[in-house]
Amino acid sequence: MKITEKEFLDKINAHKGIIYKVSRMYFDEPEDREDLFQEIILQLWKSVDSFKGNSQFSSWMYRVALNTAIVYYKKERKRKGTTADLKTEPIAPKGYDGIKDKQLEYFYKAVKQLGKIDKALILLYIEGYPGKAIAETLGLSEANTRVKTNRVKKQLKEIIKTEGYEF
Repeated sequence: MKITEKEFLDKINAHKGIIYKVSRMYFDEPEDREDLFQEIILQLWKSVDSFKGNSQFSSWMYRVALNTAIVYYKKERKRKGTTADLKTEPIAPKGYDGIKDKQLEYFYKAVKQLGKIDKALILLYIEGYPGKAIAETLGLSEANTRVKTNRVKKQLKEIIKTEGYEF
């Protein structure tokens, strides 16, 4: 299926939330997330001709984004071992309590403790993808996807509880 540059950009723009979520799932620092975001866009562009149209564009996009994130994450972990991280704290607007952001931060911290496939599975699950689409994206059977989803949800609850992330 041939996609023009404009169609590609329109589809990326329509589904850029996928890339943001995948980037956030693998990196805490905004600079790292932005680098991964750019790398995912590049890989999507390089592989857009492989999109056959057999699935939704967003499902294909998830698959490419997750595979890119896994490879990029491994590469960055090796590289980061030699550099120091600079931490910066964002300034919050007046009246902002941050509870939802803190909960989301804790959720992402818990998810980061999961294995690669489990991270991808839970991300697709919370996005509302049906079991069949998750199974196709991750290369699992539907039955295995259901079992893994339940196990990952239990594992996340346990991580949140043991890490003291509960509110």
